[in-house]
Amino acid sequence: MAESFSTISQALELPNSSLNPTWKEWRFHILLFVFTIITTILSGVMLVMPELDTPSPSLRRPLDYLLYIPVTYFNTVVDFFTFVAKHPELMLQGITFSASLLAILLSHEMGHYLACRYYGINATLPFFIPAPPLFLAGTFGAFIKIRSPIPNRRALFDVGLAGPLAGFVIAVPIAIAGILSIGQPLHLGSGIYFNDPLMFRLLARLLGVQLNPDSPINPYYMAAWIGLLVTSLNLMPVGQLDGGHGTFAVFGQRAHKIIGRLAFASVALLAILGFLWHGSPSGFLYTVLLGVMLRVRHPAPPQMESLGTKRILVGLLTLIVFGLCFLPFPITIL
Repeated sequence: MAESFSTISQALELPNSSLNPTWKEWRFHILLFVFTIITTILSGVMLVMPELDTPSPSLRRPLDYLLYIPVTYFNTVVDFFTFVAKHPELMLQGITFSASLLAILLSHEMGHYLACRYYGINATLPFFIPAPPLFLAGTFGAFIKIRSPIPNRRALFDVGLAGPLAGFVIAVPIAIAGILSIGQPLHLGSGIYFNDPLMFRLLARLLGVQLNPDSPINPYYMAAWIGLLVTSLNLMPVGQLDGGHGTFAVFGQRAHKIIGRLAFASVALLAILGFLWHGSPSGFLYTVLLGVMLRVRHPAPPQMESLGTKRILVGLLTLIVFGLCFLPFPITIL
């Protein structure tokens, strides 16, 4: 995910401070990662199990309306664990989903982190954010926090784009495994369709697999689908998202601001069309996120030297990656 940049001056850095995380930091980050493993496994199990017929709580008193959502959630969780206890074989599918998704997210964040280490930039280990059990993909993503200024334009470019490119490399073989396993039926509930990004369609054609809205999916498919969605979202040229860092490094501060506003307007329009054409309100969430990122000032590196031909080519490659991952309408709800 996006990494936040500190605007603290180098003069405020402690002299000879180590870039190596302390044992206390290691324990905290490992704990978050372990919790995220657990919650993503549970979400992966939810993908493969049949839809449970959990009865809705009665609505007789005013208090019942207030407690409707938490009581429904509690009953759903209880029914979920009861079903899994009777069918423990489902855990393997959940582990497959968790390992695949977290491999993509971890590669993404380590791309940022290792680029920071290369340039001697003080950065935290990845923060993985677990989601409540059975909520979305089991995680709200991950990020690193950069605690010292970016020294120059090339470092900004490399740190910003290393993450999504590393995550994309890992997502490709997982996507291939998902497409080749497309015959394994899973139940995701009626009326919800996950539309395929361009990369899925190209890989399916190369592999001789027919994709359509009614194609059954599997944990590899869903992990890669979510990984590509996260990659495309992070590559939006807005604020301090990864794409925003790359845009700032290539075009400068003024163009970064203009391009970010155009991207926000485009996503807002797509959100409206997605709701009208596909019945999905998910685009409004992206619009809100980009609106928040627009208001976050992007600090300029002290040195704005030339990027060079190689990095310009990497920038063009990143645009291709964005095109392969981006879905204007990720979900259709019928």
